[in-house]
Amino acid sequence: MNLIMYAIPGFVLLILLEIIITTIDHRNLYEPKDALSSIAMGLGNVFIGLFTKGVIFGIYLFVYEYRLFTLGFTWWAWVLCFFADDFSYYWFHRSSHTVRFFWASHVIHHSSQKYTLATALRQTWTGNLTGTFLFWLWMPLIGFHPVMVLSMQAISLIYQFWIHTEVINKLPRPIEFIFNTPSHHRVHHGSDLDYLDRNHGGMLIIWDRLFGTFTPEKQRPVYGLTKNIHTYNPFRIATHEWLDIWRDLRRARTLREAWHYLLDAPGWSPDGSRQTTKQLRGR
Repeated sequence: MNLIMYAIPGFVLLILLEIIITTIDHRNLYEPKDALSSIAMGLGNVFIGLFTKGVIFGIYLFVYEYRLFTLGFTWWAWVLCFFADDFSYYWFHRSSHTVRFFWASHVIHHSSQKYTLATALRQTWTGNLTGTFLFWLWMPLIGFHPVMVLSMQAISLIYQFWIHTEVINKLPRPIEFIFNTPSHHRVHHGSDLDYLDRNHGGMLIIWDRLFGTFTPEKQRPVYGLTKNIHTYNPFRIATHEWLDIWRDLRRARTLREAWHYLLDAPGWSPDGSRQTTKQLRGR
């Protein structure tokens, strides 16, 4: 968590630099109310993390006591930790788009119709509370010390800040092939049908290439949700999908319907009045 705190001044400076560059270019990428709501979401995430990170660290320490191996803090253990963390992030991120329970927390990050460095700060308030940390639970069990696990998570989050920009176009092909870049992540934030639920990588894009979820940037995306919420209220942004889930659960006629409302893909409905990404694509 300290790594994130140390990075905040850098975040602020880069946001100011992006504002200056885009203002000079007359690109009109920043909407003050939108940026302020993103910053408010980021501050809320940091505040809640002051309480939840300690609990998560304790859970990881408990699991670490039953570890299969002791990897220590050697250089090669850090290299392995880098790939293990990014692999875990990929499946967490992919699940956050295919399981509505996790989407309810992650949708916050996609709720802005702008794509700027400020958008990177639009983070969930409920993610840690709903068990997303469980995607990394195998790492302390294998033998990665919890300090390494949390440190690598923070490094990944810091890395992903700079890719939330339209100022940087495509980078050299070897970089684009291996790493997550602004071009790849712009696709991920697009609400265009071809771009929905694609490019889930954290620092690397190789997992998307391996598991069939990669799509290159072909045209400028339309950012936001397929159904935008049109609010700058941080509390509304943080809770809107949870409230929608609650309404759906109340109208569910069977336990099976309730199960699908909660754990099926976002957009599932028993009568087809709403559609998931797969249904929208016709497959």
